[in-house]
Amino acid sequence: MKTKLFILMLFLALSLSVSAQEKTKKELKQERELEKQKEVQSLLDTKNFVFEAQKVTPQGGRLIQLDYNTYFLKFNTENTTCDLPFFGRGYNVGYNSDGGIKFEGKPENIKIENKKKSTILKATVRGKNDVYDLFFTIFFNGTATLNVNSNNRAPIYYDGLISAPKEEKK
Repeated sequence: MKTKLFILMLFLALSLSVSAQEKTKKELKQERELEKQKEVQSLLDTKNFVFEAQKVTPQGGRLIQLDYNTYFLKFNTENTTCDLPFFGRGYNVGYNSDGGIKFEGKPENIKIENKKKSTILKATVRGKNDVYDLFFTIFFNGTATLNVNSNNRAPIYYDGLISAPKEEKK
């Protein structure tokens, strides 16, 4: 009888010590979220990231899901490149324009404001034919919204993700 009791106690002690060492799903989720938050914060600190648009909402319009991940804005303090679709009203757009928001230029007046659960990044970029005001709201889970205001077009809003830029092969 004592032997059975001893074996049972030994089994219980081993099972409790093994289960105490394993992390719960909640702890693992918190670790992943913290890791993602650090990654996003490092992208904001370097001011070098890529915004990939997934949804677009034109002014006075409804939400449009974008196919593929081909629409982007590469933000860098030296050179910002944008290729985003545009749905909405154009005020003074040339006839040779392909309709999208496409520009390349150096961002000016970069301002970053940290909030409790997000970061606001504002910048102005002078393109070839227009001036674009960019207003990012970047959340710590990697999602972001981008508001683009320009002189020649109605405001437009994009939802998407930010990530680190991919290394270019030389």
